[in-house]
Amino acid sequence: MHKLLNSLKVRIVVSALLLILVLLPIIGMTVNKAFETQINVAAKNQLKAYVYSVLAMAEVEDNQLQMPSHLLENQFNVIGSGLYALITTKDNQLLWTSNSFLGLNTPINLPKPATGRSTFDTIMINDKPQLIFSFSVSFATSEQPFTMTLHIIKNQQEYLQQIQKFSNTLWTWLLILTALLVIVQLSWLLWTLKPLGKLSQELSAVEQGTSMQLSTHYPVELQKVAKQLNTLLQTEQNQRKRYRNALADLAHSLKTPLAVMQTQADLSDASMEQINRINQIIAYQLRRAQSAAGSAWHLGIGVDDIAVRLVRTLGKIYQQQQLNIDYQGDHNARFKGDEADLTEMLGNVLDNACKAASTQVRLTVIQGPDSLRIAVEDNGAGVPKDKQQQIFERGMRADTYEQGHGIGLAIVRDLVDSYHGKLTVGQSTSLGGAKFEFEFTH
Repeated sequence: MHKLLNSLKVRIVVSALLLILVLLPIIGMTVNKAFETQINVAAKNQLKAYVYSVLAMAEVEDNQLQMPSHLLENQFNVIGSGLYALITTKDNQLLWTSNSFLGLNTPINLPKPATGRSTFDTIMINDKPQLIFSFSVSFATSEQPFTMTLHIIKNQQEYLQQIQKFSNTLWTWLLILTALLVIVQLSWLLWTLKPLGKLSQELSAVEQGTSMQLSTHYPVELQKVAKQLNTLLQTEQNQRKRYRNALADLAHSLKTPLAVMQTQADLSDASMEQINRINQIIAYQLRRAQSAAGSAWHLGIGVDDIAVRLVRTLGKIYQQQQLNIDYQGDHNARFKGDEADLTEMLGNVLDNACKAASTQVRLTVIQGPDSLRIAVEDNGAGVPKDKQQQIFERGMRADTYEQGHGIGLAIVRDLVDSYHGKLTVGQSTSLGGAKFEFEFTH
């Protein structure tokens, strides 16, 4: 998960989606709440208007309330219409009900606002939610003021249906809008990040050796990066060229005096052997300089071909020992470096393993997402723990290996270090002999 969030593209896409998925629901809830509030205000104003229309027809004579048999609003005259009017005394005694209220139970605990005041609330009648607007008034009479409370009750179902209908419509369109915004946002982000994808592809092409430079057709923000990378690539290529030329010049300059020394008749056999050894080293360095002519730090080579070739060659060399050289490789494994260097490293360690093994040698190549691991094991006597570090020093070799000049593993270690890799030696748990393990991180 952490690696996934390390991607700039994933971060931008996730941020955009979170913004949409968080912001739109908040907008939806806010609008829905505002609509619900507006419906309640409209309902309150409607019931308030009914209060005034009913009060306009109310009369008080001899301290008695007089109401007409029919009201102007026809819903008050239709039984069970959903709009009801009730009048109670200040003691909450029922004085009058509209014809629409016939057959219904009078609710208890009706609101009792102070004279001249009103309340707006909900109430249950026959287990159905109702809106109620109560207004207390006082009629002036010759004897004493006549105080009463008019209650206008309306079925809440109509308002709830309006709110539900609006809510369904709102969330449906918000879901459609969310889907459209996600599609548009993703399309826009992919279009915006397309130059980064192009840059990644061109870097992969450079890494694989199919291209030597990046193009300059990038947005302004990336043009400077591409230009600097091109400068870096060109500088690296020039440095390697100078290195190859200097190495070749040095080797050629040493060959002449060595050739003169070889013509000396009074040289001992030991001296001639060392001169021949120097000639071999010079020849090797010349071949290495030439083989690296087309290489660079960013190139990758297949490990499988080199490993198969080495196993086949060593199998022929040590054919009389009847060695079983087992190769367990990854066909997709790649080494980020020079082919000659990988051949030198694997060849030295495999050759030593063949010398030390009694019957079996195993070469294992594992390609990980960020690393390359190569293990060479044998079933020989192994390397003593007190000599596992000494064998990498020049001129030193483990007693297991009776041949060689004690410089092979030192060269291998230097090559591994030059690629910032790691070379360790230990004991093979499966074969019982020595185990040399390379690790190169990408």
